[in-house]
Amino acid sequence: MRTLLVTGGAGFIGTNFVYYWLKKYPEDRVIVLDALTYAGNLDNLTEAHRNEKFEFVHGNILDQGLVEDLLTRNNIDTIVHFAAESHVDRSISGPDAFIQTNIVGTHSLLKAAKKIWLDKGPKTHRFHHVSTDEVYGTLKPDDPPFAETTPYAPNSPYAASKAGSDHLVRAYHETYGLDVTTSNCSNNYGPFQFPEKLIPLMITNILNNRPIPVYGDGMQIRDWLYVDDHNLGVDLILKHGQVGETYNIGGNNEQVNLDIVKLVCAVMDDLFASQKDLSQRFPKAPPVTGRPCAELITHVTDRAGHDRRYAINAEKISAQLGYKPQYSFKEGIRKTTAWYLDREPWWTNLIL
Repeated sequence: MRTLLVTGGAGFIGTNFVYYWLKKYPEDRVIVLDALTYAGNLDNLTEAHRNEKFEFVHGNILDQGLVEDLLTRNNIDTIVHFAAESHVDRSISGPDAFIQTNIVGTHSLLKAAKKIWLDKGPKTHRFHHVSTDEVYGTLKPDDPPFAETTPYAPNSPYAASKAGSDHLVRAYHETYGLDVTTSNCSNNYGPFQFPEKLIPLMITNILNNRPIPVYGDGMQIRDWLYVDDHNLGVDLILKHGQVGETYNIGGNNEQVNLDIVKLVCAVMDDLFASQKDLSQRFPKAPPVTGRPCAELITHVTDRAGHDRRYAINAEKISAQLGYKPQYSFKEGIRKTTAWYLDREPWWTNLIL
């Protein structure tokens, strides 16, 4: 039995991880620490609150004393660190919050973990740090995908702040002997994702007959990963990963942004054609008037420092830990779209 502290567990990936873990490991305790900033939503965890093995704590990772108290009082042996400011556009307009949360906040957690798990007598523990492929920078069309040995070259304040946190985690292992692992994942999508991100933004804009903004020519390439495939990777790392190692978690699924937009539009067109009740529930959506959703696509000025291509080489985690994504991209998009259609009150409250 483990007791996990999941930071940022009321956010997108953290929420999905909580449900994944409670279902797969019902004997474990899961404690979520979340500051409930704009992307953290306590409503995400309504079902989790019904589980006696779950506890929510409203607090900030910057509060080292609070973290130390949680680790001690609950005999926590595992930290899974999701908490982060993660939206690139926001990091460009306001980088300070990213430095504070992603670098200073991660350092605060590391200090607390070192004090409780090492300084007061060694205890069995694991600090798992969840990072991003954006720390590696950008790829040219013919470049090989990012591997764990790819040099860091972050191009946005967000990516730079995550790179800084990665280095701190590594340093606490090398210098103090803290048992750490790190995962760098590709773009996640799925339930509970805040509507400012690409895929839920498309879905909710279609349902409200709003333009679907596409940066520049829309030919940017990303590797996409269904969120529970990411959680599977973290699970394998926690169970079988080697301490001190970094593992890239990817979907082997490079997609052009514009193609993703067109796929979501096509899925929505099909759903409205096959489910007549959707026309009554979402009367503003283009298919209700016989127009294809793709008519909403609008090209906008590209953002500053926009990386052209990301791609993940996940051979290490596949070969060493047996990782294999479970969801195809089309299947994941259909599951995600269905989730947003069924949970209109959840996202309506966020986009008003």
